[in-house]
Amino acid sequence: MQSERDSDPMVWSDAFVLGFGPMDEVHEEFVDLVGAMQKARDEELEALLEAFAKHAQAHFDAENAWMVETDFPARECHIDEHAAVMRSVHQVRERLAAGDYALVRRLADELASWFPGHADYLDSALAHWMCKRRLGGKPVVLRRDLKPAALRGDDTPAALRA
Repeated sequence: MQSERDSDPMVWSDAFVLGFGPMDEVHEEFVDLVGAMQKARDEELEALLEAFAKHAQAHFDAENAWMVETDFPARECHIDEHAAVMRSVHQVRERLAAGDYALVRRLADELASWFPGHADYLDSALAHWMCKRRLGGKPVVLRRDLKPAALRGDDTPAALRA
C-alpha cells in the first residue's frame, strides 16, 4: 500500500538543464525514475528500484569516465559522491528483499532532495568543462517557464521550491 506523501514527486524541469546534451538526457531519465519511485505502489517498487540501480550505475560510470578521460580537476569528490549514492542503492535493495518498502520511498525522497544541489554544484562544473573541451566555450542554457518565486503556483515541482 502506498503511504501518504508529504511532497509532490520529482519532475523534470528546465531548471535542471546544464547545457551539455549527453548529461541533460541522462539527468532527465534520473529525475523520471526518482519521481516514479516516489509515486509507485508497493508492488511496483522492486522493478523501479532495479531500473534505477541500472540507470544510476550507467549514469555515474559515464560521468566518471568523462572526468577521468579529460582530467577534470574536481573529479575525486564527484566520483566519491557517486559511489556513496550507489552504496545506498545497494543497501536499500537488500532491505527491500526483506519487504522494507518504506526505505525505498525514503531513498527516492532523499535522491530528490540530493539531486538539485549535486547538479547545480558538481554536474554544472563538469558540464561547463565538457563543453569547453568539446566545443571551446561554456554551454548556453535556455530555460522555459521559470517564474520568480512570487509568481509560482501550486503546480511548481517540489525540486523548484526552496
